Amino acid sequence: MISKPKSPEYLDSASTTKVDDKVLKSMIPFFTENYGNASSNHDFGKLAKNAIEKARTKVGELINCDEKEIIFTSGSTESINLAIKGYTESNTEKGNHIITVKTEHKAVLSTCEYLETKGYEVTYLDVDENGLISLSELRDAVYENTLLIAIMYVNNETGVIQPINEIGKIARESGVTFFCDATQAVGKIKVDVEEDSIDMLCFSGHKLNGPKGIGVLYKRGDIEITPLIHGGGQEGGLRGGTYNTPLIVGLGKACELINNEFESNFSKLIEKRLEIEKYYESNNIGIINFKS
Repeated sequence: MISKPKSPEYLDSASTTKVDDKVLKSMIPFFTENYGNASSNHDFGKLAKNAIEKARTKVGELINCDEKEIIFTSGSTESINLAIKGYTESNTEKGNHIITVKTEHKAVLSTCEYLETKGYEVTYLDVDENGLISLSELRDAVYENTLLIAIMYVNNETGVIQPINEIGKIARESGVTFFCDATQAVGKIKVDVEEDSIDMLCFSGHKLNGPKGIGVLYKRGDIEITPLIHGGGQEGGLRGGTYNTPLIVGLGKACELINNEFESNFSKLIEKRLEIEKYYESNNIGIINFKS
């Protein structure tokens, strides 16, 4: 008798994650009952706007920032474009030089390549055999006309964690704005924008058991950026368009769950990783020993 093949186990959570049941449950009423436009000045609209602001608070709590510094977008790609293009356009007097890394996500690299066609200079830092940048090379790359450093927290392909705290200190000491793509970090490790001296940061809901199509740009209050999408003045005039209330609520719930369950989930994740590593090691497959 032929046995039924086992269902494959999903191991691609760096790409996207399943929406948590509690997240889905929180979203449904804003599709079916509380569907008012959050910009409308009536009870239905006020209910939706109140839910959005509660979600904004939960997001802010996750990364340790004021909720007023949270801008909702469609995801990290939009947030990256808004941060880098918006900042350079609003701060031309500070210079025309950007520092980033050759192993950044394509959204950052493509945006920097676009800005090069507009006259901006971009330094692309190398990484060593462990995927890490050299902090001394970063310091040496900062010039008088450097206005932005864009370095990701956790690499989306290798999982390498950059020394963000030290990078933030270098940026702060140099008077250069620091933007961090934390799409693969938020929800998996503790991210604190104050402790790490991060001026702007982005992440997406679907990477942390939230819905697709919603993301965040954290922008420190005194940072000036130019909007990419002009419209009805939503998100402090920085991102026009009707509020996607269900997805914002879902992202807020996902952030709340991470805040409440981070330690237990982290322990389970470590156990699972060790189990997978043990299997690979015992079968002598897929093992690469990096230098320490």
